[in-house]
Amino acid sequence: MAENEWLNKDFYATLGVSKDASAEEITKAYRKLARKYHPDLNKTKEAEEKFKEISEAYDVLNNKDQRQKYDAIRQFGMGGARFTGGSGAGGSYGNADFSDLFGSMFAGPGGGGGQNIRFSTSGSGPNGINIDDILGMMGGTNGMGGSMGTAGAGPAGFGRSGRGSAGRRGNGNPFAAQEEYNQPEKGGNKSANISLSVRQAARGATVSLGSLGNKFKAHIPAGVRSGQKIRVSGKGKPGRNGGQNGDLYIHVTIKPDPVFSLDGDDIRMLVPVTFLESVEGGRIQVKDMDGEEVDFSLPAGSDSGTEIRIPGRGVHSRKGAGDLIAVTKIRVPDRPNKGQRTAMAAAGKAFEGFDQEIVEERIKSR
Repeated sequence: MAENEWLNKDFYATLGVSKDASAEEITKAYRKLARKYHPDLNKTKEAEEKFKEISEAYDVLNNKDQRQKYDAIRQFGMGGARFTGGSGAGGSYGNADFSDLFGSMFAGPGGGGGQNIRFSTSGSGPNGINIDDILGMMGGTNGMGGSMGTAGAGPAGFGRSGRGSAGRRGNGNPFAAQEEYNQPEKGGNKSANISLSVRQAARGATVSLGSLGNKFKAHIPAGVRSGQKIRVSGKGKPGRNGGQNGDLYIHVTIKPDPVFSLDGDDIRMLVPVTFLESVEGGRIQVKDMDGEEVDFSLPAGSDSGTEIRIPGRGVHSRKGAGDLIAVTKIRVPDRPNKGQRTAMAAAGKAFEGFDQEIVEERIKSR
């Protein structure tokens, strides 16, 4: 790749590493991305282009000399600097000459076929060029000095500026924005909606979900409430520059059930009883939501809505075990036959006094 194209490419951001990343960190980041975007593993067009980008970035940053040259070019080129005062009076360096200039800076003895340029940090002599002159030319000045300041230690002799307004960290420094851009950033959060049966909510469940192109399983704890949010760490949007992934928030809805419902850690169960059972009482046998048989004693004279608490048969959570609450509901035939009506009429005579009390109670309640 032509070196004058390096101005428009941020290889550090491509690999998701910082500008001062070690060689080991760069290799680790490349291998991680290569496994994700290699054409043999990811057949999409986008993955193919991405693999080319990360390979290009790795080829430069993994080579010590190439990386030094890249860092120097990026530092000079931030903010779109233009070279003036080049070879010959009034000459200039365009983009086409940019790689030639820096190639000569880094060429070894006898290499490159061009003029070798040596930098000195103070003064210029017959064999050296004052770095203030080069930086001054970048700032558009014709002559010595310039406003860019003297470069200190760093790749290829360029690093933190010693003086000059454009070399200061903070306001007006183009490198500060670049360093801030390269800082690791955590990805954004995502959300998903799931519907659970009452039994799944009471006993806990494992659900299958998808995020970032991958399928995974998430555990829903026992006793979850309708409307509750459950956080799954690292399953949100991908981070930037090597930052952590965001989180996934699961919004829970519990589907209505004709028999069972949750009341905190208690499970309420609607139990139909006959008119005779409600009058006489006795042992009532039912099956809970797990299909296990449960029996309890129903007191004589129990109305609809009578609650019988059965300890330890509710939600089992870290706080302990809730109860199963049997709630009675008196049932009578929807369409009683002649025999049933005759029997009820005979029973009604035995309840004449009680029936009158109910009538009076209804009148008072109006």
